Amino acid sequence: MTALVIAEHDGEHLSDATAKTVTAATKLGGDVHVLVAGPDAIAQAASKLGGVTKVLHAGDDAYAKQLAEPMAALIVGLAGDYDAILAPAGTDGKNFLPRVAALLDVMQISAITGVEGPDTFLRPIYAGNAVATVKSSDAKKVITVQATAFEAPSGEGSAPVEPVGEGVELPSVSDFVAEELTHSDRPELQGAKIVISGGRALGSTENFEEYIFPIADKIGAAVGASRAAVDAGYVPNDYQVGQTGKVVAPDLYIAVGISGAIQHLAGMKDSKVIVAINKDEEAPIFSVADYGLVADLFEALPKLKDALGA
Repeated sequence: MTALVIAEHDGEHLSDATAKTVTAATKLGGDVHVLVAGPDAIAQAASKLGGVTKVLHAGDDAYAKQLAEPMAALIVGLAGDYDAILAPAGTDGKNFLPRVAALLDVMQISAITGVEGPDTFLRPIYAGNAVATVKSSDAKKVITVQATAFEAPSGEGSAPVEPVGEGVELPSVSDFVAEELTHSDRPELQGAKIVISGGRALGSTENFEEYIFPIADKIGAAVGASRAAVDAGYVPNDYQVGQTGKVVAPDLYIAVGISGAIQHLAGMKDSKVIVAINKDEEAPIFSVADYGLVADLFEALPKLKDALGA
């Protein structure tokens, strides 16, 4: 069995999710190839991942922004050589892989968190409250991977890099116009080792800036937020942690003023250590917290900041 992993990157760096997706692919048995649509430097980085036996590099500008149509055409053109096609369950994978599944006329298996065998997988359902075992009879598996459920491969590889993508007839139904990226000196949310998230109880953008951001900067944490805080406009959409936001599993997750709705818990309950600060002792967040503090966040956070400063 040979699996093809579609690399996720930002145009400059290979994502940590790609390495973890490689780990999921190795559990299928057989060789693992990685397809990099982007710069050569990213292909070289992919070639060093443990467990990878070959890297396919599509360096044409048509693939640089990973639009769904050209990516699907590229992947489907390569699909004949593979038994499984996997991608991280991030924005890009969710964009082009369903199209690949439709073109191949197979069922997509989404956001897996475990591999039981070459045709049997685990995936969360009901906002993470249950885990389904899914067995696929499709000859070719198309899978997105919840990368937080897997570890990055150990060791370093030296896989050969092979150019691909020349002569593929690409659809012209969409064009890349522009992108707006959020720049921050803090760690990227999904890859951060420490995350501090604020909820609707913060009450305003200014309170995020006054109470959450300074603590994040002191401990080198990424900043997240609940859906309620995002919907209220306190922080941008890319801060959202939850079922409809980003799924994180840091070493330490600090939830401040977050009640712990199912939607939010689905995005962070796999964190190694969870700390909750909430003045409502009945808040559901305390059911998953390793450490809980029943307190007014506007009193607790300044004391925490002072303690960290000391």
